[in-house]
Amino acid sequence: MTTARDTVLARIRAALTDIPGHAETGTPARGYLAAHVPGGPAALLDLLAENLADYRAHVHRTTAGALPAMLARLLADRGTRVLVTPPGLPPDWLALATVERLPDDGSLTAHTLESVDSVITGCALAIAETGTIVLDTGPGQGRRLLTLVPDHHICVVRADQVLASVPQALPLLDPGRPQTWISGPSATSDIELDRVEGVHGPRTLEVCILD
Repeated sequence: MTTARDTVLARIRAALTDIPGHAETGTPARGYLAAHVPGGPAALLDLLAENLADYRAHVHRTTAGALPAMLARLLADRGTRVLVTPPGLPPDWLALATVERLPDDGSLTAHTLESVDSVITGCALAIAETGTIVLDTGPGQGRRLLTLVPDHHICVVRADQVLASVPQALPLLDPGRPQTWISGPSATSDIELDRVEGVHGPRTLEVCILD
């Protein structure tokens, strides 16, 4: 029995027959660029930092060696007393931090997470063109709940995790894993276009980019 879906797909296939390359591969030739930014890795880091700042994230540039001192300072400046940490977070990141750590073992509730001051995570990758950071619940990232409930999120991005574009990033992500895509702190606008932050996630996002 032919379904409406079969009919629609048949019409699409018929419409694509005169597209160059479709007859040979079944896939229409497309002229899309995989990336739109020139330059090497340093230029990508600069672009990522610029776009994240444009989304009102607080961006910090540092090195792996200087990261523990930076994280200790950021937490102290914030006045953080209780910090939630995901499984797999590199222990040396918090070697200098003087805060109460609340490791997540999967049992922390949203109510508990509302009471913590900050959360710190790594990420799966970051996209320079869009100023986007992607978390996929891998080691050092934790459950989505960890980065959606606490009001202050510090995210660490290594240079080798930064890609130019979404087309370059998508093949590296597992669609079967829960993903969180963030570009700046959580925000929305009301009917008068007044920006309101912290509606669906943290009001403050700090990103530490490791050069």
